[in-house]
Amino acid sequence: MKESTRVLVALAAALAGGVAVASSGDQSLLRAADAIAPVGAIWVNAIRMTVIPLVVSLIVTAVASARDVKAIGRLGGKTLLIFVAMLASLAVVVVPLTKVVFGLLGKRGTNAPPLPTGAAEAAQLLAADPKQTLATWLVSLIPTNPIAAASGGAMLPVILFTLLFALAAAQGAPATRETIVGFFQALSEVMLTLVRWVILGAPVGVFALMLPLCAHAGANVAGAIGFYILAYSFLSLGAVLLAYPMVAAFGGVSMRRFGRAALPAQLIAFTSSSSVASLPALVESAERGLGLPKRISGFVLPLAVSTFHFAGPVTWTVGVVFIGWFYGIPIGPREISIVALASVFLTAAAPGVPRGGFIMLAPLFSELKLPIEGIGILIALDAIPDTFATALNVTGDLAAAALVARYELTGKPERRV
Repeated sequence: MKESTRVLVALAAALAGGVAVASSGDQSLLRAADAIAPVGAIWVNAIRMTVIPLVVSLIVTAVASARDVKAIGRLGGKTLLIFVAMLASLAVVVVPLTKVVFGLLGKRGTNAPPLPTGAAEAAQLLAADPKQTLATWLVSLIPTNPIAAASGGAMLPVILFTLLFALAAAQGAPATRETIVGFFQALSEVMLTLVRWVILGAPVGVFALMLPLCAHAGANVAGAIGFYILAYSFLSLGAVLLAYPMVAAFGGVSMRRFGRAALPAQLIAFTSSSSVASLPALVESAERGLGLPKRISGFVLPLAVSTFHFAGPVTWTVGVVFIGWFYGIPIGPREISIVALASVFLTAAAPGVPRGGFIMLAPLFSELKLPIEGIGILIALDAIPDTFATALNVTGDLAAAALVARYELTGKPERRV
């Protein structure tokens, strides 16, 4: 079987096994499912350990090897414009649709559903953290210690430092530039080889990640909370499907080819709930599956997993509408407009890690007069729908790379099937 087929088989087995364990109510089976969870965590860590050196080597190689530094500026400008255009397009479809979908819940009764397990604790932890403001976020973009930023997983500051380093290298003497590019080219090739070794363990890792999750969640989907989980998951899945005709229409890549190329990264994103962890597979998919130039995939994809959160319009709109219903707070046209604008222009500040989007929801909730405890509810309910949202993020990342490649190339490229 192909690697993606083996991963799908492992995912299906984990889903079926998890539901069976949850239905049985046998605590010994539940403990056995929990016992294999560390295997999945080890596999995800193995992917993540490759991310920082891979990101740095790809960006340096793509930028420093450019003969015309102005071309990098043009590429960056086109990339950001495509990010905004994709988010705005998705928001136009998703925001009103979400309002209609959650209208099926009807009016909230006098008694709200009970807080799910962990909601109050998550809200307390979030409230104890310093509030994220635009000023603090801007200051954090330039790291005082790039090594510390890398070790802490602060991807956006690392990328900005790497971009500045690569631009400086591109301005250096030819011998200096060739030495730097040669070193990072070799590093990227070594890291991609390491990534292929890690991906060989994907079926085992996927099974170990999903079985415990399904074993615990199998019997807990009911009522309004179940409606939220299902609506969030299906809206994310629908947004994933919207990306296929978008790439076909504007990127010159057939939906079939894009689907085959995106599947490996989608599966890793679905099981790890981390856009960053899917970066190695995204690079492979872009270069081998779609045939995108390395200078584009090496520049766009690391930037995308850190700053481009294609699931933002879905995640933020669904969260705000549900919490508004939960607490009986009306969400009208003004509030929906604020959410739509925020999902387009502010999601770049959210880190590409599990639950990262909730960090930026605190100021949005304050503006909409929603209680901060609502974020705790969303975090507590996020385990299942976040897998779909992360798959949506990486689908958007690959779609953005394909669109940038289309409009960066001279002339109208031939349609790739």
